[in-house]
Amino acid sequence: MATILVFFITLFLGLPIFITLLIGSLVFLEQSDLDMLMGSLPLQFYGSLEKSGLLAIPLFMMVGELMNRGGLTDRLISLASLFVGRFKGGLAYVNLLTNAIASSILGSALAQIAVMSRVMIPAMEKKGFDRGFSSAVTIAGGLLGPIIPPSMVMIIYGVIAYQPVGTLFMAGVLPGMLLTLVFGIVIFLTGCISGFPENTEKDVPKVRFTEVLSNLAPLSIPILIVTGIGAGVMTPTEAGAIGALLSLLIGKFVYKTIKWKELPDALFHVSLNSALITGLIAAATMFGWALSFEGVPDRIVETMSSWTNSPLVFLLLVNLLIIFLGMFLESMSILIVMVPIVLPAALAMGIDPIHFGVVISLATLVGLVTPPLGPGLFVVMAGTNISMSRLFMAMVPFLFAMFLFMAIINILPILSLWLPGYLGLL
Repeated sequence: MATILVFFITLFLGLPIFITLLIGSLVFLEQSDLDMLMGSLPLQFYGSLEKSGLLAIPLFMMVGELMNRGGLTDRLISLASLFVGRFKGGLAYVNLLTNAIASSILGSALAQIAVMSRVMIPAMEKKGFDRGFSSAVTIAGGLLGPIIPPSMVMIIYGVIAYQPVGTLFMAGVLPGMLLTLVFGIVIFLTGCISGFPENTEKDVPKVRFTEVLSNLAPLSIPILIVTGIGAGVMTPTEAGAIGALLSLLIGKFVYKTIKWKELPDALFHVSLNSALITGLIAAATMFGWALSFEGVPDRIVETMSSWTNSPLVFLLLVNLLIIFLGMFLESMSILIVMVPIVLPAALAMGIDPIHFGVVISLATLVGLVTPPLGPGLFVVMAGTNISMSRLFMAMVPFLFAMFLFMAIINILPILSLWLPGYLGLL
C-alpha cells in the first residue's frame, strides 16, 4: 500500500514517469525488507537496455523525423487525395487514408496525431467540416500508428515479452487494415446522418499518371519495410536503418526538401526522444524485477485464475485493466509495467503471446483518447483551441467502433495470427 500511495503521489505531483517508477521500486524494496537487492539495481537498470531489439526505436524515429522535415507527409496527402478525394466528404477519407499510410512510417500515435493535426484539421475546417469532427477523424487515424507496422508499441512488447518483433509486425497488418475500414465506415455513417460539405469542381482532383508517379516515392518506404520483414530478408532493426536511409535519399535527392544542415537537429530530437523511452523501459523493468522477488505476478495470476478459467474472460479483464490505467498513465508506461505481470497468466491459459501482443497494444490505444490524461486529446486541443468536452463527444462514435473492433479481435485470434502463420513466422 505504501508503494501504491507513493506511486500516485509522485505521479500527480507531475514527476516524470520513469522517476515515479524508480522511487516506487526503492520504496517497495524498503517496505518488503529487500534492502540487500539495492546493490543490484544498477545492473538491472543497465541490463534492461542491453537488448539489440531496442535499436529499432531510434531508427524508426529517424524515419518519421526525416519524413516530416522532407515534406513527405504532404506528398502522402496528395496521393490519398487522388484516390479518395472525389468522394463526398472526401477530405475526411483523405485524412484517414493518409494516417493509415503514414502510420506504417511514423509508428507512434502521438507523433502522428501531432503532425496530421497541423495539416489536416485546418484544411478540413476550410472546406466546411466541423472542427470537432475534423479533430476526431485525425485522432482516430492516429490510433492506427501502434497497430500497422512498424510500431513502437510492438517493438517494446516484443523486447519485454521475448517475442519476435517481425512476427508481431506481421500480426498487426490485418487488424490495422480492418481498423482503417471500421473507421471509414464511421465516417460514412456520420456523413449520412449529419451531412458533409459538397465537393466543388476544384476539390475533385483529376487522376493523372504523372502526378501519381511523382507522389509514389514516400510509399516505397513502408512497402520496403513490411515486405522486407515479412519475407525474412531483414530484421526490424535493419528495416529501420534502411527506411531512415531511404527517407533521407528521397527527401534530399528526389524532392530536394532536406538540407544537410538540418541533420544535426534531427539527430538531436531523435536522441532526446530515444533517451526518454529507454529511460522509461529501464525504470519499469527494474520495478517489475522488484515485484517479482515478492511473487506479485504469481499472486495476480492466482487471483485471476480463481476468477475465471476462460481465456476470453481473462482477455476482457486485461482490456478493462489497461483501459482504466490508460486514464492516468502513458500507454508505453502501462505496457512496460503490466506485460511482465499479466503475460504469465495469459500463457498459463493457453493464449498465444503474439495474439496477446496485438490485444494489449489495442487496449493501450484507448488511453490516448480518454480523460483525464488523454494525451492524444491534449495534442489536438493545443493546436485547435477546442474544448475537451466537445472533442471527446466527437470521438464517441470512433471509440464505440474501437471497442467493438477490440471485442472481435479478442474473440477471433485468427485475425492477428493468420498472416504470420501464412508467412511461416509462427
